[in-house]
Amino acid sequence: MPFRLNISDKGKAWRIETDAPGLLGKSVGDTISGSDISSDFAGYELEITGGSDFAGFPLSKNVEGINLKKVLLKKGWGMWSKGNGLRMRKTVRGKTITDKTLQINIKVLKHGSKKLTELFPDQNQPKEKAVKVKAEAVAPVTQ
Repeated sequence: MPFRLNISDKGKAWRIETDAPGLLGKSVGDTISGSDISSDFAGYELEITGGSDFAGFPLSKNVEGINLKKVLLKKGWGMWSKGNGLRMRKTVRGKTITDKTLQINIKVLKHGSKKLTELFPDQNQPKEKAVKVKAEAVAPVTQ
């Protein structure tokens, strides 16, 4: 199953779907080489900051292993401020990446030889321009 990677760098984010076997067994908080994802990311140093599994349960950096676990939380995912001392039991998945992980959030620590804007030219456009490009790609060309 391919992973959906959200790569963030200084307020911008890029998305990529890849079937990178080098990510299996890594944990939230680990630093990885960009070549573990793809050869295009050679020279990049990345940190895994989070993710979620196929059912939408978030990966928790405080839970060891790969299984689901109900933990008592004071703040964080799905919590709201409804008074002092509110705690709720939420289900989270362990911090290790497995084949059940669907989305992985990554941040850039060190840049490689190619810029991210060069690697993702279609994701680097303003919104109205990107919509126009998609519409032109879908519409048949007549002469």
